[in-house]
Amino acid sequence: MIAAADLLAVAGLGKSYGRRRVLDGVSFSVRPGEVLGLVGPNGAGKTTLFGCLAGILPADSGRVADGAGRTLPPPGRRDLLFYLPDGILPWPEQRLDRLLVHWGSLWGVASEREPSLESLVERLDLQHLRSSPAGSLSKGERKRFLLALALLTPQPLLLLDEPFDGLDLRQTRDVAALLKEVAAGGRTLFLSIHQLVDAGRVCDRIVMLSDGRVAGEGTLDALRERAGLVEGSLEEVFLALT
Repeated sequence: MIAAADLLAVAGLGKSYGRRRVLDGVSFSVRPGEVLGLVGPNGAGKTTLFGCLAGILPADSGRVADGAGRTLPPPGRRDLLFYLPDGILPWPEQRLDRLLVHWGSLWGVASEREPSLESLVERLDLQHLRSSPAGSLSKGERKRFLLALALLTPQPLLLLDEPFDGLDLRQTRDVAALLKEVAAGGRTLFLSIHQLVDAGRVCDRIVMLSDGRVAGEGTLDALRERAGLVEGSLEEVFLALT
């Protein structure tokens, strides 16, 4: 069932590799302007789910629909969502300043748009790296650069795979604050997060994935109720539901 407020609805999504069932009847909704977290252990199917939503991987079954209930084939999702995978590095020999300007021009980024290119460079602490080749960046620097590229895109829904990977405590706090501000400005963020502490800090709602199935979806309070817990952290709720 698709609620009127949904931006995206996923129903019965399935994906197998040979005899291994990676996604098994995955169903959940994405609401406008929220920070939705996708959590689960390694091998739960998080990256596969993002790949299927973005159309990079073909799903074996299921349906992805917009808020009006219209089925969205993979080519029809390009205007709705942008997917930033983990562990990629485009144009490693090019300098960051050139890459950021070129990327912004590809998407028609206007100087008055928020967050602007200059604002992202400052907020993500990239000023001193402007003249550096992308291939020379450390893991954390590369992550912040890729987040800048993703946030320069115009699609209303942004899928980020492990946005805090490689960041230290202060950087994680600053990036989480930036993502919350982006969502407050009207953009919807769907974050795949391995660390449950980070997910509990930044996400409005959570989709819990375990063995390719959705073990729970909702706010922390709703998940506590589903787990039969009066109180408890996201980690405790996850252990109870999975």
